[in-house]
Amino acid sequence: MSDEIAAANEGTTPVREGFAFDEGALAGWMQANVPGFAGLTRIEQFKGGQSNPTYKLVTPGGNYVLRRKPPGELLKGAHAVDREARVMSALHAAGFPAPRVHGLCTDDSVIGSWFFVMDMVEGRIFWDAALPGMTPDERAAIYDAMNATIARLHSLDPEAIGLGDYGRRSNFFARQLATWTRQYREAEDAGRDPDMDRVIDWLEANMPADDESFGIVHGDFRIDNMIFHPTEPRVIAVLDWELSTLGHTGSDFAYHAMMYHMPPHIVAGLASGRDLPAGIPAERDYLATYCRRSGRCAMPGYGYYLAFNFFRLAAIMHGIKARVIRGTASSANAAQRAEAFPQLAQIAWSLAQAADRGR
Repeated sequence: MSDEIAAANEGTTPVREGFAFDEGALAGWMQANVPGFAGLTRIEQFKGGQSNPTYKLVTPGGNYVLRRKPPGELLKGAHAVDREARVMSALHAAGFPAPRVHGLCTDDSVIGSWFFVMDMVEGRIFWDAALPGMTPDERAAIYDAMNATIARLHSLDPEAIGLGDYGRRSNFFARQLATWTRQYREAEDAGRDPDMDRVIDWLEANMPADDESFGIVHGDFRIDNMIFHPTEPRVIAVLDWELSTLGHTGSDFAYHAMMYHMPPHIVAGLASGRDLPAGIPAERDYLATYCRRSGRCAMPGYGYYLAFNFFRLAAIMHGIKARVIRGTASSANAAQRAEAFPQLAQIAWSLAQAADRGR
């Protein structure tokens, strides 16, 4: 299955029908905004990128990446490439491994929608969280690097790096639950699911009180959203910041730890029904390491955070399903991803029930 996932997401294709734009207009914008730009050789579209279409810009002086809002009717607040560009610029300047952003364009007349251009970082992307073909020591080092990177992100002071107003600092779960519930219910063409409706009610009834665990959160921190050094167990770029905000850092870690409960055929997951591959830490140990690095004693709301994050990912996949139906999906494998929606809703409900039993 890991080979199938990699084949569906890795590399580029010719720009797909409905996603082309005026290359001359882009070249003119880059000439004015990207230092050292020496002309476009060709444009390709990355296979991945479920939400915002992503392109490889090949030039004589090096390669760039362009992220844009998709064409067509969009949900309010979605596809915020301006927020992606802002957070990545601030994090790059602070020394965190985020690609350098060269510029943001909010003029729809250039290529038809807002976009930004950033450096293309060359390295390794692991599509399979089980890391097949690696030794136990290599797996342990990769997982430790991920753990250290998310702990480092959560330790950054938003005010100190210019992101103090990047999100609100209270009522995180109430606001997030309202946002994703609204998006789920507004996408009526994609249908409803009884597990999804049950877990929404449970999340509302069991919402934890706010605490002080607020900071910069990525919102989609997965192994396949990171680029690792070509030979070293080191994260050199964290990608896909569309869902980032100021939020609950414990919940952000739980999203990352969803891999322990995620079937590998959906997104990079370890829940295959077999023992963990040698070298990959158990979930409780991985959580304990993060808590130690982030200065926590424990994470008592962890069960709620897991159920919430599976609900949120299910809502995202439901949105992808709606875009497939409308013909505006950004990724070539969007229909396959959309099929995961009911299973994600079922897992969310199972985790909610498990959290109840664990009290």
